[in-house]
Amino acid sequence: MTKAVAGVLLSMSVCLAACSTPSEHFNLPQGKEAYQVIPPERIEADQVAYRINPLDSLTITVFREPDLAVREAPVEAGGGLVLPLIGEVHAVGRTSTELAAVIETELRKRGLRQPHVSVIIASTKTQNVVVDGAVQEAGVYQLLGSTTLLQSIAMAKGANRVAQLDRVAIFRTVNGVRSGALFDVLAIREGRSPDPYIQSGDYVIVGSSSTKSRYYDVLSILPAFGLFIPLLVN
Repeated sequence: MTKAVAGVLLSMSVCLAACSTPSEHFNLPQGKEAYQVIPPERIEADQVAYRINPLDSLTITVFREPDLAVREAPVEAGGGLVLPLIGEVHAVGRTSTELAAVIETELRKRGLRQPHVSVIIASTKTQNVVVDGAVQEAGVYQLLGSTTLLQSIAMAKGANRVAQLDRVAIFRTVNGVRSGALFDVLAIREGRSPDPYIQSGDYVIVGSSSTKSRYYDVLSILPAFGLFIPLLVN
């Protein structure tokens, strides 16, 4: 074995030994206490209906009236939305169903018989969750309707190979106070624990095993030294 190989292997063994301790421990409540911080509230359908926010983009269609359709129309900061034939309507704070009903009423006032309006949230810039840590694609993701912890991880393309799924943190700010809790995603997947709902502004961090992480980091360096299994056993 060459000195270069021996040096790399020694570094690798030292790294693995130093990383044999569990991953960083968040000083956060876990188990039943976690659900006191992030409630697993069962939200009824009328509670989870998304309400339109400023700067959202809406796609609105009117059955058999293509000239009245708008695609990805931006909601103004003041809450208004300009539509063909109608002009400006107030959109902010309303659900898609409520806004559709308002538009139908306005169209009837203008002589359209039995209009059928569909309102779709094309995009939103105000309802987001940050998913970070040991996931495939960390980033900021839009929330459309109700979203659970499992669904938020799925939006980030799932956990990666060094994920520690029994240590997934949710951080939330309520009335200016930031708090957090740790959840066991494996228990949630198996139905042994509730799947908490995510709110806009939440920060989800999937923990990682430092042992696995450092091991894969070392493996990623080895090809640069031209190391292969037959060489290591010489």
